[in-house]
Amino acid sequence: MTTCGEFLVKQLQAWGIDTVFGIPGVHTVELYRGLPGSGIRHITPRHEQGAGFMADGYARVSGKPGVCFIITGPGMTNILTAMGQAYADSIPMLVISSVNERERLGLGKGYLHELPNQRVMTAGVTAFSHTLMSVEELPGVMARAFAVFEGERPRPVHIELPLDIITADATHMALAPRPLIKRPAPDRSLIREAVTRLKNARRPLLLLGGGCVTAQAEARALAAALDAPTALTINAKGLLPPGHPLLLGSNQSLPPVRQLALDADVVLAIGTELGETDYDVVFDGRFKLGGALIRIDIDPQQLQRNFTPALAIQGDARLAMRMLMAGLNAAEASASSPGAQRTAAVQAQLAEDFAGWAHYRQLFDTLLEALPDARFVGDSTQTVYSGNHLVELDGARRWFNASTGYGTLGYGLPAAIGAKLAEPQRPVISLMGDGGLQFTLTELASAVEAGVGIIVLLWNNAGYGEIKRYMESRDITPLGVDIYTPDFLTIARGFGCLAERARDHAHLQALLREAPDDRPLLIELAEAPPFAP
Repeated sequence: MTTCGEFLVKQLQAWGIDTVFGIPGVHTVELYRGLPGSGIRHITPRHEQGAGFMADGYARVSGKPGVCFIITGPGMTNILTAMGQAYADSIPMLVISSVNERERLGLGKGYLHELPNQRVMTAGVTAFSHTLMSVEELPGVMARAFAVFEGERPRPVHIELPLDIITADATHMALAPRPLIKRPAPDRSLIREAVTRLKNARRPLLLLGGGCVTAQAEARALAAALDAPTALTINAKGLLPPGHPLLLGSNQSLPPVRQLALDADVVLAIGTELGETDYDVVFDGRFKLGGALIRIDIDPQQLQRNFTPALAIQGDARLAMRMLMAGLNAAEASASSPGAQRTAAVQAQLAEDFAGWAHYRQLFDTLLEALPDARFVGDSTQTVYSGNHLVELDGARRWFNASTGYGTLGYGLPAAIGAKLAEPQRPVISLMGDGGLQFTLTELASAVEAGVGIIVLLWNNAGYGEIKRYMESRDITPLGVDIYTPDFLTIARGFGCLAERARDHAHLQALLREAPDDRPLLIELAEAPPFAP
């Protein structure tokens, strides 16, 4: 007999899933019956939140949905934070959980792991949640999930299997073909109108968000054709390479870029929420658009949020860029063009603003000199905040973190593990603070067990330093921020990691170059440069 749980694994494998993150429990062991010999790799985190963060990092790098096997009750409550982060950043995640038997659902009798309603609990962090009431429903529900991942704004999907369904006979079931879903193409008449407006623009501005990460070549061609200064959200970093004459970086919250946005006569925003943590991280409400706004987004509701457009176009970012380019004259980016000159003037002002950040710039110069192809996966910490402004990389998905949008702590370590699993040959640096690392510190054991050679760059300021400064700036007596700081080097070594404290930049560079590819390395940096011993 083939059980429903075994059939589910076969269906995942048939649709290209090669990795599952989960912690086996009494309510999910039947999902594991079909995993041995399936070709699907199982990674065991030390907490279900870690499973979700790993799936998130894996999905961002691989382009595939991150899949988790999660137990009823506490497993679901534990993973909700990770689902919230993925929901906020439009990351495809398939959370498959168990739930009590159909005849026991919602009775409140105190059954093991019982919750009143898991679907209601996940409603705010999923595209949809479905309880499987028969074996025959499974292929259709999974196809619906993949339709979300591939055909619309991707977000987590939750499918729960009652315990009596997981073990039910599925011998009669045939594997379903993977749905071939095309993302919606924009309306051609609206694209023509956009082209007309853009051709007539004298001071265009291009704003690109995370919805554009699969359209790197198109983004570069479009920026050049428009001769438009281009600002990228944190999730869009790398769409334009370092030194590009039209690149403004991710500095929309800073006065020089704000003035450029105010002076622009036409603003083209593609695949971006225009949300505060990318455009108003100083939270003063002063990011304004002076000209007509053209918005392109796959999510029709997002087209009307935050800023009302003069022209709203629903559709896939990549298709939209290609259609725009068909109506525009292709061009090469030039340092002497009007758009490049506008960009250069802003960059000169930004350089003055960043003059006091020389120690952060030196840190990232050191990292990239040692590992020029590295991917950076960050938490909410000072190295991430500064890097959001200072670091430019060639290639999308090489810089992402939890400092924008949902903004959870503890993300950086497990997400880096997932990213390394998705592309093992590229170095991965996890940027963590000592406060955030303690949220998910135990996932170091998961990395050792999986043979994942990530580099954890620990910025240690002995507490919640950013929050302490925030409290002090508002004349609030710091409380709860000067937390006990453990010996991270001893802890990391106890987990089986390599661990060193960098004495200076030269020592840091040597450590980076010697980092093994199959074993985690934790490098601790003291906040005060050049790193106190």
